[in-house]
Amino acid sequence: MARRIQFSAHGGPEVLEYVDYTPAEPGPQQVRVRNKAIGLNFIDTYYRSGLYAPPALPSGLGAEGAGVVDAVGSEVTQFKVGDRVAYGSGPLGAYSELHVLPAANLVHLPDAISFEQAAGAMLKGLTVQYLLRQTYELKGGETILFHAAAGGVGSLACQWAKALGVKLIGTVSSPEKAALAKSLGAWETIDYSHENVPQRVLELTDGKKCPVVYDGVGKDTWLASLDSVAPRGLLVSFGNASGAVDGVNLGILAAKGSLYVTRPTLATYANNPQNLQAMADDLFAMIESGKVRIDINQRYSLAEAAKAQVELSGRRTTGSTILLP
Repeated sequence: MARRIQFSAHGGPEVLEYVDYTPAEPGPQQVRVRNKAIGLNFIDTYYRSGLYAPPALPSGLGAEGAGVVDAVGSEVTQFKVGDRVAYGSGPLGAYSELHVLPAANLVHLPDAISFEQAAGAMLKGLTVQYLLRQTYELKGGETILFHAAAGGVGSLACQWAKALGVKLIGTVSSPEKAALAKSLGAWETIDYSHENVPQRVLELTDGKKCPVVYDGVGKDTWLASLDSVAPRGLLVSFGNASGAVDGVNLGILAAKGSLYVTRPTLATYANNPQNLQAMADDLFAMIESGKVRIDINQRYSLAEAAKAQVELSGRRTTGSTILLP
């Protein structure tokens, strides 16, 4: 027997249950991981609330963690029992002591990276990797806008952008978060609680706006993001923290300067084991070099998952949050 968090109905954090369950034996191409640390992410709340549909109910939750291989399927050759591993994408069920998932979803974890660092970095770090290195390949010298710069993804993006020689303008909601983003490498910050984001972007870029804007907030920032993109620039909409963007009129892209928009997901970029490991190696190299620091600013026991989600949704967390089984 082992323990895990599951939910049998959609709703608020109160639907999360801490239960005993019997972990499955790994199938031929699967691996069972004994989690040492588990990552907490906004996407977890989307599955819990019903914005995203889990395969079935009751469902496990969470898609990010790090630990040690506990058992391997008959056809798995790239991992063995005792290997240090990490993962940042499905299937759901990471909020558990033991998690069975496809070998293709795992990466080898170097000794220099701790389980806590990996659990706090895989999903957010791989997201930043594809955003800054693939969706729009930053060369250095650009001035970009990144929303929620003090959050989990944003705090890594601030550091990575600075390492690339990029001027990152980060939006924040308080002076404390502005100071944090600046300390992590943001070039400038805009406090959207009382500043006009597009107007400040115009001032900071001498009227040029940004060649790329990264928006993980969604509905609340959609128009401000469009108004901050330079003509023929790219708006990267990669999250829904404030709700999904809907009812988009394509004509607005023409009116605002022949803009491009993309809605990327990690799964499309890390679409095979080779790409996934290469992206993870890039992330791990940035962490090992010290250019990207993983700040685990909140730790909760696995049993406290509901409390952790309340804090995350209430925007009362900074950096990474992890659950400890």
